[in-house]
Amino acid sequence: MSQDYQITNNQTLFTIHNESGLDLPISQPDVEELGGLVSSNESCSFGLIEVVYVDENAILETNRSYLNHDYVTDIITFPYQDSPAKPGHSDDRFLDGTLFCCAQRIAEQAADLEEKIENEFRRVFIHGLLHLVGYNDKTDEERMIMRDRENFYLKAYEERHAK
Repeated sequence: MSQDYQITNNQTLFTIHNESGLDLPISQPDVEELGGLVSSNESCSFGLIEVVYVDENAILETNRSYLNHDYVTDIITFPYQDSPAKPGHSDDRFLDGTLFCCAQRIAEQAADLEEKIENEFRRVFIHGLLHLVGYNDKTDEERMIMRDRENFYLKAYEERHAK
């Protein structure tokens, strides 16, 4: 069962592929809206953003092949730019990349964290976009900054939908 769709938002093309076998709890409007929130608040422009939802075996193989890590993760972000972006600094280029997401792992995290599955899928999508923008999460301080940005966007999204 594959769910594929494309969303064009101004000059951004979001291409979503679902190869995970699970129904996705993140909608087309969610992707478009969250992408717009991140783009406008981080002073950047997205070009082509490919989001691929896969199963645990596929994410494990990708993690081994490209990052030399031997574990299942929720997301691996592959930017297409040669040089990394810098958070909050637009240099008039479009940020392009692939967000390789493990739907099963995201669902497990939601359960472990007692979080709504929709929110965890949104958080992981935001997380991938923030990596494209130039945020990292290798140190405790970087993880804290990134989590603060994720929470900012989730809150902004929730506020828009509370009306």
